[in-house]
Amino acid sequence: ELKHEQGSSVSAAKSNYPSSSTLKSPQRSFTSLDKKVSTKKAPTALGLDTLIHQRGGSSTEATTTVAMSKEAAGLPPAVKLLIGAGGIYGAFLYYGSLQEDVFRYTAEDGTQFKQAWFLQVLEALANVLVGFVGMQLTGATKGIPKKAFAISGASQVSAKACTSLALANGLSFPVATLAKSGKMAPVMLGQLILGGATYTMREYLQVAAIIGGTAVVSMGKKKGSTSSSSALGVAYIVLSLVLDGVTAGFQKQLKEETKKAGVKPKPYDFMFHTNFYMCITAIIISGALGEIGSGLAYCTANPEIFSKIVKFAVCSAVGQSFIFYTIANFDPLILSTVTTTRKIFSVLLSIFLKGHSLSPTGWSGIALACSGILSEMALKMGGKAKPH
Repeated sequence: ELKHEQGSSVSAAKSNYPSSSTLKSPQRSFTSLDKKVSTKKAPTALGLDTLIHQRGGSSTEATTTVAMSKEAAGLPPAVKLLIGAGGIYGAFLYYGSLQEDVFRYTAEDGTQFKQAWFLQVLEALANVLVGFVGMQLTGATKGIPKKAFAISGASQVSAKACTSLALANGLSFPVATLAKSGKMAPVMLGQLILGGATYTMREYLQVAAIIGGTAVVSMGKKKGSTSSSSALGVAYIVLSLVLDGVTAGFQKQLKEETKKAGVKPKPYDFMFHTNFYMCITAIIISGALGEIGSGLAYCTANPEIFSKIVKFAVCSAVGQSFIFYTIANFDPLILSTVTTTRKIFSVLLSIFLKGHSLSPTGWSGIALACSGILSEMALKMGGKAKPH
């Protein structure tokens, strides 16, 4: 809601050359060569946070997909990009629309769907099935550290469930989507307090624009608007953002554990194992809350919403597969650009198609939040984003 480190080291390159103080030649000095090496920039691995935005936070999946072959035979690059980007747009735009429909649905008796953890069971299950099939086709990786996957999966599904609970408790979809775009805020706060990290003024302004714009949108609805952002809904989306920050830490540990184990999981290994533990966590919590029985009963009594939930889960799994396809064939920056703009389109489609009514103040909030999102994307495109 995937949700960045430097590549090669310049100092390693320098160590391969003798020092100019120990090797001297009347014909040529190594100083100029040493200077050339020292000024060469290391390539940056971008786009590692894009899978957090869509899935509630899995950046390690994006890291491993970089290792996939970029030379898939057959189709030209333009067609591959059309397939990948089109698949992501189609799956996740529909995903967002269905998610909003599920929590805005009202049955004939006036009741609404509130079983957010039951919804996570079904979504994770769909991803497990697709991940399992993909893992069998590409070959499963042995020796994967299951404990690290379990912790990361539990954290991710909790963040996603809190987003659903925010929608179930009155927070509008546009506000929730914009708020989730500011997930860098808790990560920055944690790094500042615990890690002593430093950030540029531009990075602070980007986060402030997203958060400030979201707040303006939540207060900028026209009078008589049917949707309202309850205090409980706001509390849940804040908790979801905090869990996104926690997930980022767990994913860093997961990466370290896989490195220690000497294994390199493939994309569908990540998809299967992460969602398997997400599903187990959701089953335990939804069972404890009694949501499995009540959720099944509600879906049985209201087949219309059940069909939306099934489509929602399928879109999640299909969209994730298109993410893997895109990053396997293109630079991660392409994926980052696609998913970032997708969020903006999701917000606009929701406003125009779902009956949200905004005042001029609300529209100014949309513009402010979108400017923060686009500025973050532009920073990545410039290759200046810092690894966090």
